[in-house]
Amino acid sequence: MVTKIDLFNFDLELGKHLQYLPLFYQMFGQPIGNAPVVVVNHALTGNSNVAGENGWWNDLIGENKIIDTHKFTVIAFNIPGNGFDGNPENLIYNYRDFTIRDVARIFWEGLFFLKINSVFAVIGGSLGGAIAWEMAVLQPKKVLNLIPIATDWKATDWVIANVLIQDQILNSSKDPIANARLHAMLLYRTPQSINQRFQRTTIGDSSEFQIENWLLNHGVKLKNRFRLASYKLMNHLLKTNDITRNRNSFSTILETVKANIHIVAVNTDYFFIPDENRETYHQLQTIKDTVFYNEIQSIHGHDAFLIEFKQLSHILEPIFNTQKQLYYVNY
Repeated sequence: MVTKIDLFNFDLELGKHLQYLPLFYQMFGQPIGNAPVVVVNHALTGNSNVAGENGWWNDLIGENKIIDTHKFTVIAFNIPGNGFDGNPENLIYNYRDFTIRDVARIFWEGLFFLKINSVFAVIGGSLGGAIAWEMAVLQPKKVLNLIPIATDWKATDWVIANVLIQDQILNSSKDPIANARLHAMLLYRTPQSINQRFQRTTIGDSSEFQIENWLLNHGVKLKNRFRLASYKLMNHLLKTNDITRNRNSFSTILETVKANIHIVAVNTDYFFIPDENRETYHQLQTIKDTVFYNEIQSIHGHDAFLIEFKQLSHILEPIFNTQKQLYYVNY
């Protein structure tokens, strides 16, 4: 069930003031106060429906799964404006006013409203992982485990460039959501994955290639379930990712963060490339003992965090299974 929290008088990082902002979330597993809390942040076209029959991460979250709902309270917020509540009045059209830091602050406001002052883990892939980085920096003593997957603490020039292309398509195309999705899918997968899957085959006796049909279908599917305003906002947020903006250096900031940091990269990720994650890991090793690095090995690229569940489960198991019997004690 999707539940709403009403937030009032919220100041955005770039100076705009919001008199009112609805924040929607879903909760799975144990009641608040009875178990350690795991916050799951969704990716660009995702939502709070992380578990259950139609949950997009139900291979990892549920009864007797890696994030065991018998042992944890799982909370997933919807990024404001993602449209999951179905009310067009809650869409955000002034998307350039918002940053990832705003979203992270909004999520903490939601947690505090629920009387949750610390969490066992904050986990997320892609955009969700970038928000997780910012959440750990905003409240450096309130997160025990930070688990950013297929993401980074900053938007590289490569990410910013692709955000610009997406923004241009979304603001200029006659079929913006579908056409932007065509470009995005080629960032989320790899040439090897696509070539292996389709092998230059056509549909029946037609001249249409299977890859063309697959891409076009992805565009139609997203257009049927996602709003243009939501796509513009989520895409823009990626560009604003930088935990050092108007702060100290990366090392100085991370020295204050008490969380165990578990970086999970994808060896073939063409969006948040693993070289950047390895560099982050090596930087962190000089200032923290509790930093860990794992790579998902996959032909599928960025989307591997939504595909390679067996590998991801193996990576996450030491974090959750060895500690899920323990109730997280507040700092």
